[in-house]
Amino acid sequence: MATMAQRLAQQDAQRQQQQRLYQQQQQAQLQAQQMRGGRQQQPRGGAPPQHRQGGVPPRGPPQHMMDAQQQQAQQQQQLLQQQQQLLAAQAAQLQQQQAQLAAAQKAIAEQQAAAGLPVTATAPPPSMSALHPPQMNGHGNAAAPPPGPGQEGWKSNLNVPQKDTRVKTEDVTATKGNEFEDYFLKRELLMGIFEAGFERPSPVQEESIPIALAGRDILARAKNGTGKTAAFVIPVLERVDPAKTKIQAVILVPTRELALQTSQVCRDLGKHLGLEVMVSTGGSSLKDDILRLYNTVHIIIATPGRILDMAQKGVAELSECAMICLDEADKLLSPEFMPLVEQLIGMMPPERQIMLFSATFPVKVKAFKDRMMKRPYEINLMEELTLKGVTQYYAFVEERQKVHCLNTLFSKLSINQSIIFCNSVNRVELLAKKITELGYSCFYIHAKMLQAHRNRVFHDFRNGACRNLVSSDLFTRGIDIPSVNVVINFDFPKSAETYLHRIGRSGRFGHLGLAVNLITYDDRFNLYKVEKDLATEIKPIPPSIDKALYAAA
Repeated sequence: MATMAQRLAQQDAQRQQQQRLYQQQQQAQLQAQQMRGGRQQQPRGGAPPQHRQGGVPPRGPPQHMMDAQQQQAQQQQQLLQQQQQLLAAQAAQLQQQQAQLAAAQKAIAEQQAAAGLPVTATAPPPSMSALHPPQMNGHGNAAAPPPGPGQEGWKSNLNVPQKDTRVKTEDVTATKGNEFEDYFLKRELLMGIFEAGFERPSPVQEESIPIALAGRDILARAKNGTGKTAAFVIPVLERVDPAKTKIQAVILVPTRELALQTSQVCRDLGKHLGLEVMVSTGGSSLKDDILRLYNTVHIIIATPGRILDMAQKGVAELSECAMICLDEADKLLSPEFMPLVEQLIGMMPPERQIMLFSATFPVKVKAFKDRMMKRPYEINLMEELTLKGVTQYYAFVEERQKVHCLNTLFSKLSINQSIIFCNSVNRVELLAKKITELGYSCFYIHAKMLQAHRNRVFHDFRNGACRNLVSSDLFTRGIDIPSVNVVINFDFPKSAETYLHRIGRSGRFGHLGLAVNLITYDDRFNLYKVEKDLATEIKPIPPSIDKALYAAA
């Protein structure tokens, strides 16, 4: 932070020196024009003195001298215009850097105050009025700058979706009152944010965006469905330079479906920025990915194995990639992915920014942080683990009664869309067949399906082509389908972590949702363990479930 402040001060001094030079040149030019005008003007009172005294009338300067003076004046004018443009561009850049610095300092001060630490006073940034060159009017005085086009009312021309009037919980409404405009983002980025339906930052976005814009490493922990993806996508889009042709940011995800979803968020928010976003995952054509990288790619979203393979082949050039984000970082730092991630980071510049986002951070994350990250800014919004808007019930049944119980739930619940989880691939396909035989529309998805088939199922279900989806734990992480309001654990999960990710598929972004768990005699100990580990309560299912608990009015 101190380094950035010193750099801004040096730039400020350079611009002030250029400003003084500009003013001196303007004054010199004005004096020269006044002197030329005085020589050309004749004195009042009749003929010139030489005529009255019978002398020879004076001759003006030679023509070639006048042409040289005019040419010199034109060159000076061009030089002044170039300097003025340069000063304006430098001032705009400085203003953006100062805004990012101020936002980061504000966030750090709030964090210190919350922790009971003394808040470090910071000097206010220098006034920008001293950095802009004055516009001279015809009298040689500074004129007021004209208002820029489109400064007012630019929001009125946006294609904003209909406002979401559904009830939202404190998970996304307990904010400090900041707006996206407070972060001094690019106008084009703000347009994409508002056209995507974002109204104001969620708590995790409020905490993360200013710190990420300042270039700090981040370790952020927040609940599923509270806007973690946008918390790192927005700073990445802001800091990527469209004029550069190299890869400038890498976003790592554990699954192919999450890669597709994250890329769609990047394209929606950055559609006015002119950035090129690429998705590369295992299961897709390596040849196509290599051919794509021969063209300009600014941001690449990938699973670790695929991008490491391309980087080792020299196809994915990471020498200028200064940002890497790990979504669902707890999974990406598991033993199967950790070596790949560390090799990938080793191919990036030393002055890189690493951002980790997840709902859970196991102990192994600390070892990675100590080894790879530089003074990471830690954000923890997990006072409680489960979402406030998700109501949890269990139904105690025998294994052979599960399908009948599921049929009863379908007939009694007001389901927009539901996801039904099983513990194995075989049970996913068998259950999907049973649900279809009962007369309900149903898709299924699991890790052993062909990639093209998985992509089609994910796309069709997201677009509302089917009401129910039977899934393995492939679909537990990060998948955001807003219309899903019911999650059913046909098979109860073995761990509290898996349970947390499963029920997080409903009640997205502060909305209401319902989680129903079918419990057998053998699951009773796992049920108790999940309640204890998550510090939550799973209640027995009542004869009738109030629709207001999980469905919008």
